[in-house]
Amino acid sequence: MDDPSIDLTRLTFGRDDAESDIASGLLRQGFLPTAAYEAALHGRKSLVIGRKGAGKSAICRLLDGGPDGGVVTSLITPDDATGEELRRFELQGLNPETAKSLVWRYVFAVQISRHLVGHARQRHRRRLRRAPANVRRLRRFLRRHHESGDQKLYDRVLSGMGRLRASSIGVGALGVNGSVEVQASEGARAARQLDVLEEVIGRAIAELACPADHPTLLLAVDQVEQIWSNDPASDAMVVGLLLASKHVRSLFGGAVRCTLFLRSDIYDSLQFTESDKFRGEEERIDWTPELLGEVLLRRASASLGRPVPAEELWGRVLPEAVDGEPILDYLTSRTLLRPRDVIQFVTLCRDPAVRHGHRTIWTMDVRAAARDFSRWKLQDLGNEYLVSYPFLTRLYALFQNTGYLVTRKALRARFAEVRDSLVEQFPEYAHVLDADTVIDILFGLGFLGVRRGDDTVYGGTRREVLEPHEDEFHVHPCFRAGLNAQAPVNLGHFVPPQLARSLTGNVGYQLGVIGNVVGARPSREFAVVGEVRRAYQRVRAALGTAELPESARREVSERLSVIEFVPGPSSVGLAIGWANEVADFFEQIARTLAGNGLADSATGAALVHTLRDEATRVRRAVARSSDT
Repeated sequence: MDDPSIDLTRLTFGRDDAESDIASGLLRQGFLPTAAYEAALHGRKSLVIGRKGAGKSAICRLLDGGPDGGVVTSLITPDDATGEELRRFELQGLNPETAKSLVWRYVFAVQISRHLVGHARQRHRRRLRRAPANVRRLRRFLRRHHESGDQKLYDRVLSGMGRLRASSIGVGALGVNGSVEVQASEGARAARQLDVLEEVIGRAIAELACPADHPTLLLAVDQVEQIWSNDPASDAMVVGLLLASKHVRSLFGGAVRCTLFLRSDIYDSLQFTESDKFRGEEERIDWTPELLGEVLLRRASASLGRPVPAEELWGRVLPEAVDGEPILDYLTSRTLLRPRDVIQFVTLCRDPAVRHGHRTIWTMDVRAAARDFSRWKLQDLGNEYLVSYPFLTRLYALFQNTGYLVTRKALRARFAEVRDSLVEQFPEYAHVLDADTVIDILFGLGFLGVRRGDDTVYGGTRREVLEPHEDEFHVHPCFRAGLNAQAPVNLGHFVPPQLARSLTGNVGYQLGVIGNVVGARPSREFAVVGEVRRAYQRVRAALGTAELPESARREVSERLSVIEFVPGPSSVGLAIGWANEVADFFEQIARTLAGNGLADSATGAALVHTLRDEATRVRRAVARSSDT
């Protein structure tokens, strides 16, 4: 029943991106401070790593605590044009990573210089002509190079690259001797001039007695995926960023921090010699169903302007359970455990309820949303990894209209049918287009899970690795509805004709039994039905001993159970038609089990053999009945 105290038209859980939510105020009001947020805010970690939609940008945009909050944040978000320039940048005498790190160091140095000059004016209440000497030097540097204004990052990167190439950073404006040997390489000259600029910044920090008395400057770099193209030049650009951020942290101590917000697939793909020096800086964003539920509660409370207790959201606004599953479990199990996912899912549940004039969200709204959400996430996964795996969406056909359970053998067979066309369309990815590598990729993205003991372990957020011997895989529940793969194995549906009574309750069946006892010949339809029942019992016995995944065994058992309800022998045609359908169904189950690689064990093969044999026996019984 609808609850009149709840106004769904006012209830909102937010937008799809942090930028929109920060503008509306919902992000700050409904934000859940997590371990990753606290680690970044207090400087315990400098690398915040997570999947797209995990909340990196939300953390980044809420780190600015203001002058009294201990941290002042300078947000740096590169765009595609910036990335194109950075990818091409090189300096003679330096490797690509080091050359690109100098550009990032220049960008950071300008940001820090601007902060210190403004800080001296605002917090120390001094006219700049009476400011400490090194602050004045930084002001002259900024003015000479037109860096005092709030230029776009692209312009700052472009000007920095030009000065680094020409070794004209302008140490003369700093009033210090920055000479280097003329014979030095282009890269060495640029690095030396950058060192001089950073030395002046360090002295200016000391002169202003920071950070002892004033907030720390946090350089926060977000949306690096905008400039990454999964090529060596892009990797060098990100490695250069990592090296520059580490350099800043070590050079300026507690006065300046640098925190990077990186997508996990980008960071984990990097290979560079100093990667081990960043392990202690990593903070991975991980979410649990309980934390995601708390996110929704906070956002619901913020949108309604009052506290929303859990029992109100889970049981009154939303149904308490769907298909016997508690509502929060139902929602989160069908996502990749990311805030953006649950926000989108619950919004999909709410929107039709509002359109239909409901005062609460109905179960039918949730079921419909689950189907639409699954289709969304299939598209989103392809877009998320479009740069790394442009062939990803083509792989969905391997799982379309099948069961969600599949073995390595079955996937190898399915992939073999499409590999040539994939290689033809994506020749540059031919080296990864083999079945086992594709399985590893799909597991790493969280599309597939692997059965381990009694649990199914999904990749994606977890840094799990598949073992070569692992054989049973499950499509993630997030994608099953969109693929029409919601049962463990797609056995189809067997619907007996006109099921009103079982044969044991039919007078004709009882007379047939009596006829057998006294030697009378049984009716033709009775003989056919009897053969089907015996075939069913033999199949059941084989199923009981077959080595199958438990989910597949349950699915087969449930599908077979309808054969227990047989039609009464009021019509010969009805019994014959029903028997033929049972035979077809046996063969369909056998084909599906074999096609999914579930008949590899001796007992699994025996089950498939039994199904086919019993289908043959039933058809022979039908043929005999037609001859009488």
